[in-house]
Amino acid sequence: MPENFVYVEDQIPSIIIDLRYCSENNFVGEIIDGYEAETVILTQQATKALKDVQEKLLKDSLSLKIFDAYRPQRAVNHFRRWARDINDTLMKEQFYPSIDKRDLFKLQYIATKSRHSSGSTIDVTVVDLKTNQELDMGTSYDYFGEESGVKYNNITDEQIANRKFLQTIMLANGFRNYPQEWWHFTLRGEPFRDQYFDFVIK
Repeated sequence: MPENFVYVEDQIPSIIIDLRYCSENNFVGEIIDGYEAETVILTQQATKALKDVQEKLLKDSLSLKIFDAYRPQRAVNHFRRWARDINDTLMKEQFYPSIDKRDLFKLQYIATKSRHSSGSTIDVTVVDLKTNQELDMGTSYDYFGEESGVKYNNITDEQIANRKFLQTIMLANGFRNYPQEWWHFTLRGEPFRDQYFDFVIK
């Protein structure tokens, strides 16, 4: 692991992990290349900012849940191979029911290079520790469709409020959002912008 990258759980032991690409519960339907352990890696700077978020949430009996963080380039390459196989639509019903698989790149749900591979981008939601349930954000993680957009408002008032809460606390602690995905945030001033790492998560 390169210098300046850390294991997030070492710094934030209270954080909840659900690393989807280390399982079959993702839009490809299989474990993704480069994910050999369900452990979360980020740059030290992103981890510090995330720790600030977590400390604020814990005061209200809430916690971050991490779906993805650092992502090896080989995982992105795995997505690209999968996307070219238009007949593999095993997970379409769950993750992209209204999107033609051939359009996933054009619509920027999948990219040939990912900010995740730079080590300061993270996919998160919020869990209510009193119930151990995720806050209702209106769609599941990695749902490809306009419904996942940050400003999409054809959802309930509660879902809108939950999305706004997540956006507000993340943006107030040094992150910027990705408008198409309510769960996706990148550290402002990230240390390895436009550098794409490929070390394995283990």
